[in-house]
Amino acid sequence: MYFSSIEDVQGALAEQKYFSDRAIATTIYLAQALGKPLFLEGEAGVGKTEVGKVMAQALGTKLIRLQCYEGLDANHALYEWNYAKQMLWIRLEEARGGARDNLGKTIFSEDFLIKRPLLEAITERSQVPPVLLIDEIDRADEEFEAFLLEVLSDFQITIPEIGTLKTERPPFVVVTSNRTREIHDALKRRCLYLWITYPSLERELEIVTAKVPGIDDRLARQICRFMQQVREEDFFKRPGVAETLDWASALLYLHRNSLDREIVEATLGCIFKYQEDIMRLRGEQLGALVDAACGG
Repeated sequence: MYFSSIEDVQGALAEQKYFSDRAIATTIYLAQALGKPLFLEGEAGVGKTEVGKVMAQALGTKLIRLQCYEGLDANHALYEWNYAKQMLWIRLEEARGGARDNLGKTIFSEDFLIKRPLLEAITERSQVPPVLLIDEIDRADEEFEAFLLEVLSDFQITIPEIGTLKTERPPFVVVTSNRTREIHDALKRRCLYLWITYPSLERELEIVTAKVPGIDDRLARQICRFMQQVREEDFFKRPGVAETLDWASALLYLHRNSLDREIVEATLGCIFKYQEDIMRLRGEQLGALVDAACGG
């Protein structure tokens, strides 16, 4: 299954409870049509990673995720040899009296290869190419970024002991960044770029209603109003949609059907992840925000 139109993208994502605006749907459609990676930037928690997940679900294909981190190198992203299995095989062959000449060829074959995400995506042979999600590329080092650029250019990998492995159908690639550092232009030029921002009130309400079934309509709207207001303030880390959903689920679990100052103050840990932000919100400002969210 492939997306046949922009409307098809929106409909397919909506079935997976991801409600995209037309800009997101258009960029996804063009990335698939042109065979280009999709580069998503934005604040943490706005749904960048979710794009890759729901694309795989909507297309009915495999999701292969590479979570980036400081110190990530080619071995952890590409492949490793299964040394334990190789040693076991060597001992078995020695016990059998097998010929040593063929031993090297055997233990350095694909049967003894541990495929990491990049190699797995390149060698996947499913009818619909997998979605390769390269998450938080800004956490990786610039050296890895340069290596990734080479892989995405050719979609092939050379393993000295085996040879060159090349994809039959390039995977759909989604690269995300929280912009903790600037990504080199050379990588961005090979991608279609999209900045994902916080959703509008009505869009966020639609997300909460779909993702937290059973929540009271009034409570859902109050939550979304509160979050919209909070994001206008200068906090160290503004809450994203992920925090909205966590908070909504928590309030539903607490059997609440409306907000008040007491319950908001008790559950601020669902919204903020830094003590400085929690302390900054407490006081008269919190009461004003709650009143505004519950009014109208």
